[in-house]
Amino acid sequence: MLIRSISGIRGLVNEDLKNEEITKYANALHDFLDPGVIYAGRDSRPSGEEITEIMIDELIRLGRTVIYCGIVPTPTVQFMVHTSEAVGGFIITASHNPIEWNGIKFLRSDSTFFHQEDCEKLFYLADNVSSIRKYSEERGMLWEEKNAIYKHTIKCSELKCINLDTIRGRKFKVVIDAVNGAGANALPEMLNLLGCEVVKLDCEPSGVFKRGTEPLPVNLSELSKQVLENNADLGFAVDPDADRLAVVDEKGRPLGEEYTLVLSVDGYINTLGVESDIFVSNLSTSIALDKLALKNNCKVERSAVGEINVVNKMNELDSNLGGEGNGGVILRECHLGRDSLVAVTMVLNRVAQSTYPLSEIYNSLPQFEIVKDKVNVDGIKIDDFLSKVNNYFKEGKKNTIDGLKITWQEKWVHLRASNTEPIIRIYAEAPIKKEAEELVLQIKSLI
Repeated sequence: MLIRSISGIRGLVNEDLKNEEITKYANALHDFLDPGVIYAGRDSRPSGEEITEIMIDELIRLGRTVIYCGIVPTPTVQFMVHTSEAVGGFIITASHNPIEWNGIKFLRSDSTFFHQEDCEKLFYLADNVSSIRKYSEERGMLWEEKNAIYKHTIKCSELKCINLDTIRGRKFKVVIDAVNGAGANALPEMLNLLGCEVVKLDCEPSGVFKRGTEPLPVNLSELSKQVLENNADLGFAVDPDADRLAVVDEKGRPLGEEYTLVLSVDGYINTLGVESDIFVSNLSTSIALDKLALKNNCKVERSAVGEINVVNKMNELDSNLGGEGNGGVILRECHLGRDSLVAVTMVLNRVAQSTYPLSEIYNSLPQFEIVKDKVNVDGIKIDDFLSKVNNYFKEGKKNTIDGLKITWQEKWVHLRASNTEPIIRIYAEAPIKKEAEELVLQIKSLI
């Protein structure tokens, strides 16, 4: 069954993503967007080539001009839309799903992903595409953009919130694990531009994922090993479409995706000397960000989980920097989307601000432990269960914009229902892991 959400569509290749379905979404995208040019790109999954060809061929027959960037990070396509007069775009990717999956993400003219109401309209259009196509008398054109990565990396090197000369002067030795995904060429190019000595790990855009696709600590054992064997200053890892970044310190210790954003914000504050800035993150992101912001007379505002929800909140508050605890950094100056190239640049900027190694910089940050779990609620009314949890915890600040989050001074727990499974995800955080685990156990005991 094709999964449809604010992340676009995704499904099993040749089962859910059949040619006719792909053609329907090409027509729907054409009908949804204003007249004009559309950008396209894909991750490295072998199935992506055929899906891209079907999408582009149909759009050309409909009279559209498509600029194709090839295998590039998702944020690179967003950047290209952002810096052009394009009316939108699409990326063929299943993000962190296994290789047998693929999907399509859709971009608006402002380079952000489709909003909830946009998705609903697009899905309606796809469901009601006429079996008799109305093709244009004049075919559109296909243009290949071979310099998209180069343009993206140049922009990242020019960010106002970094000191490029200082980063280059440090000549960092960095191991990059690109999981043979869309960042396989882009991330090494970015690091080269930042003056780093680069050690490549799985940097062939083959789509053969040799580890778990998410850059979680459990999947980074080989990266940790390579950091130690090469006596590197740090290591970076991305997911297949390269919008999320995880960091490993010089001791081979994965710092957890939560701290990618925290390190980036710390360096941002140090460079610009900001006060009263507002940073935006979702409800499931570490409280370490709040503590860091408070220490620097700034504050954090929270949104519902989902990149576009963070972006919408950033626009509402005119925030320049935000992100998610999954390793996603969003910097308005580049474009409004999670971007591993931006994250790499900002993390290295923070490390370059000190003579201390990354491990000590990390230890100087607010320290919290996050636990992520889930509970099966098949046959249970989710609203009733959340109400039961709400009544169980008498104290704490309650937030219900996305499930239920309860926050105390030094800890929190967040429950939200899955869009695709009969489960509730439970995230909890506290200064020590045992405290966070106890919160999760208390909630699971209420089933």
